[in-house]
Amino acid sequence: MPSQQKPRSVIVIPFYNHSTSLLDVVSGALEVNDSVMVVDDGSTDKGADTLAKLSVHFIHHEKNLGKGAAIKTAAKEAQKLGMTHMVTIDANGRYNPADFHLFSTALENKPDSIIIGRRNFPKSEVPALSRFNRGLANFWFRIQTGRSLSDVRCTYRAYPLAVLNSLTLRTRRNSFEVEVLTKSAWAGVSLTEVNLSNYDHRSDRQKFSFPQVIDNLRVFLFNFHLTMRSIVPWPHQKLIGQDQSKEKITVLHPLRSIKTLLTENTSPKQLATSGALGVFLGTFPLIGFHNIAILFAAGYFRLNKVVALTTSGLCVPPLVPALCIEAGYFMRHGTFLTEISIKTLGYQALERVYEWLLGSLVLAPILAGMAGGIIFLISLFLTRNRKNSP
Repeated sequence: MPSQQKPRSVIVIPFYNHSTSLLDVVSGALEVNDSVMVVDDGSTDKGADTLAKLSVHFIHHEKNLGKGAAIKTAAKEAQKLGMTHMVTIDANGRYNPADFHLFSTALENKPDSIIIGRRNFPKSEVPALSRFNRGLANFWFRIQTGRSLSDVRCTYRAYPLAVLNSLTLRTRRNSFEVEVLTKSAWAGVSLTEVNLSNYDHRSDRQKFSFPQVIDNLRVFLFNFHLTMRSIVPWPHQKLIGQDQSKEKITVLHPLRSIKTLLTENTSPKQLATSGALGVFLGTFPLIGFHNIAILFAAGYFRLNKVVALTTSGLCVPPLVPALCIEAGYFMRHGTFLTEISIKTLGYQALERVYEWLLGSLVLAPILAGMAGGIIFLISLFLTRNRKNSP
């Protein structure tokens, strides 16, 4: 859904009991942008009274619904006011409202992108736990989407309202900011980062409170849900680049499957790498866990999961495991295993699994290279034929 109009942005500041910092944040926002929207998410500390003399769009929730709910409310209201984008900033005073110009400049160049701030994390100022949490969030986002971001946890962001109001977003609290990034990536929306000039790390050192523990647990569980959803080969909601192909991808019809995938803007290199990954992991004795490992790895490296799963089917017993066991047996004893009996396959089963592992260390890269090379050559041939055909 490419945008054709010049961005019109409103700064949105959701707050819940931030009376000590709210006025400074809102005043700073008004200095850099005329349109500022404040959402009181059921506060009880009378912080809204400090804004009485300021010209802002004010929204009030009768009870605390959560930060995600506040952002959703603001998005709908902003669209009614004729805005095209919203820039969200926390009311706790940790972000600098003057950085708004970084987002407005980025939106002029990429109006259809979600812009995410990138905080500076100097080791001398930031606790190890905060750095670990940041890295963990980035890692899970990479697993879930195949995309890399430096600071998934940063909440200073700019959203196109057309994207925000079109996505199916189910969470209402802090998990919302995890959900919106992941589902935007699944939907094909561009994600861009900008370096923030300043971020206050001092409150990173504050002691944990029970509500914080609950929030962190809620985010962890939702991240787990998104990760499980990401490995299920079921289509995600698409806003950009909707896949129209209905052809089934199967190892029984490799040429037809490759042709279908090539019409989906999948390059020969990506197809070959995906196929090689499936064969590589399929060779190892990951009994009962092959598909899960392949889906996780394909997600992390942003490869085609269907191709990886399909090619792993070439490694099903008995051929590839038998080759690996023979190679592993030879590495251990200097001869090949020629006896097939209850003793060698039953009583000595653990030894065979160990030899399977040893053999796979040698054969996995060889078989993966062969599979990847064959897929690449076939894909290249089909691509050239398609270009040359009238």
